[in-house]
Amino acid sequence: MDSSHNGRGDGDATRVRGERNGSQPTQRARQRAFCIAAAPSADEDLSELAELLRTAGVAVVGELIQRRERPHPDTYLGGGKLAETRELAREAGANLIACDDELTARQERNLEQALGLPVVDRTTVILDIFASHAGTAEGKLQVELAQLEYNLARMRGLWSHLERLGGGIGTRGPGETQIETDRRLARDRIAALRRRLEHVKGTRAVQRAERERAALPTVALVGYTNAGKSTLLNALTGAEVSVRDRLFHTLDPTTRTLRLSGRPYLLTDTVGFISKLPHQLVDAFAATLEETRRAQLLLHVIDASAPREQLEMMKQAVETTLEEIGATDGPRLLVLNKADLLDAESREDVRLRYPKAVLVSGTTGEGLQELGERIESELAHTLRAVELLVPYTDGASLAELHEVAGELAREDTAEGVRVRALVPAHLADRLARFAIA
Repeated sequence: MDSSHNGRGDGDATRVRGERNGSQPTQRARQRAFCIAAAPSADEDLSELAELLRTAGVAVVGELIQRRERPHPDTYLGGGKLAETRELAREAGANLIACDDELTARQERNLEQALGLPVVDRTTVILDIFASHAGTAEGKLQVELAQLEYNLARMRGLWSHLERLGGGIGTRGPGETQIETDRRLARDRIAALRRRLEHVKGTRAVQRAERERAALPTVALVGYTNAGKSTLLNALTGAEVSVRDRLFHTLDPTTRTLRLSGRPYLLTDTVGFISKLPHQLVDAFAATLEETRRAQLLLHVIDASAPREQLEMMKQAVETTLEEIGATDGPRLLVLNKADLLDAESREDVRLRYPKAVLVSGTTGEGLQELGERIESELAHTLRAVELLVPYTDGASLAELHEVAGELAREDTAEGVRVRALVPAHLADRLARFAIA
């Protein structure tokens, strides 16, 4: 049962809730987290942090939100709230404190001392989820790089008990030596990982060049994590990509062929975004996110069944991340997924709020035909009308035209095959030698 408490501490309003509905039973969960946040508004929502923890296998037993313009630089929460937080966490049976922001090493250390419990921040939880979901060699490299860069600045705190052995000039202690050793090893490992990921980036560039030579239009699915992008990919292409109801289930980009009016398109499912996505992950997954930047059309997939405020928050989080990775210049189409979960009133509401969006269901197939038509319309500018005379001896070019153009007008003549079709600009340029003046 939820409980609420409103009080004043350090001049800041605080809201406290008890155990969240839907969290794992506290008596069964190995880790039981009490969530905390310092936010300008007392209406801050910790549901996303709770969902992250659930994905990581941690039960949420309570939460406290302190209204502050900015977190305390030393202890995150104001001093007057630390004792209250410690008592509430103890009463809730918590054995872990989870913070909704990224903490500095000093804040984390001081919070642990004040609350008497281990403390993890939002970034730590997200990195843990990525580590457990990474299935490919590339994904594991990217996650390890992000973890090392995040932990590098925190190594001094890990060895503070040894630093005390040193007493000043001339008494350099083993703690400081160990810190420098570990930092050097971490920096060396980071450099090695970056080199390996550069190789991966080069391999992707070769693959991308082959796709560009094939002249197929490219479409990328982007959106908030768990918006149903993989389900939509399967529904549109007939693929069998693994789908689960958990955050960040898809880390590695998956590309499949989508056929519309007989014409092939390349559709790529990408890693899901989230608000406050750690910059370490954005940097580490640069090679993966390159697919998003280079796509000719982005399908921004949103969970239309989410509450209005949450839907807007998710939409804004994706927009912010796209801006951060430099993927805001190209055309974009808003896709409202999970229409099967909406009643008539909710359907009308989202249609009025997003009149240019396409309402679909990756589960039932509703709206997919309209979505296909919108994709064709959005990418029509990438096609060029050509009239060619292809020699009978050039079977490869004829086969490529039939594959890429979908529908084409063909006439066999004495000189060769006369073809009229709409083809991607790349292919039109390559076949310009056959153009009929």
